[in-house]
Amino acid sequence: MRPDMQRSLLLIGAFASLTACGRLNHIGKEPDFTPQTESEERVAMVASGIATVQPVARASDRASLWAAGQTSLLGDRRAMKRGDILTVVIEISDSAEMKATSSRSRGGSESLAIPDLFGIPERVNQGLTDGASLDSAVDLNSAASSNGDGSVKRSEKLTLRVAATVVDVLPNGVLAIEGSQEVRVNFELRELLVSGYVRPEDISRQNEITYDKIASARISYGGRGHISDVQQPRIGQQILDVVLPF
Repeated sequence: MRPDMQRSLLLIGAFASLTACGRLNHIGKEPDFTPQTESEERVAMVASGIATVQPVARASDRASLWAAGQTSLLGDRRAMKRGDILTVVIEISDSAEMKATSSRSRGGSESLAIPDLFGIPERVNQGLTDGASLDSAVDLNSAASSNGDGSVKRSEKLTLRVAATVVDVLPNGVLAIEGSQEVRVNFELRELLVSGYVRPEDISRQNEITYDKIASARISYGGRGHISDVQQPRIGQQILDVVLPF
């Protein structure tokens, strides 16, 4: 086997191995949860706990209904600093329907006759077979038509709630949030990921915010496991779909 062919096979094998690593970790068992030790949410919570200095509570503050702070009866419990948690409400009910129709036609006709040209047509006609003549020397006809019809119909509905963490506070006061949720049922793991930027004033008194108030929202709802593996095309088929030109 030629060296260049060997290198190509090795590259394809390495690519296939890396792509299949996500499936190999749950062969014969349920998929593992994503470790939380290095998640952005945990890092934000730990950093917030270290950087924040809790004020010393006085005995009079504990007995008063008007004490300051988020733990008081009338305190503002909305997320406002790094490490705080808020609830993201996702209620997506979108539908779209589009239809387009186009029609085009064109026709053309060209005819060239040489009945008289210094007597040349008469002389030529005598040498032609019966029925042939230069009276209609060139006759061209063309016709073209095109019709197109397309339609798109889409409907999506998703209702979810997920707790997100404030991972950063931007200089203008906007909060950067990230949230994740994993639910494992038998051998299938469902993942919900959400991230984006929110304004503190858009957070409700219940410490909730709807998805339509999240700027640069990134919402992902999918899964991994035995059922997802069956629904996905094989690695070789995906490679051929990219490489083959036809």
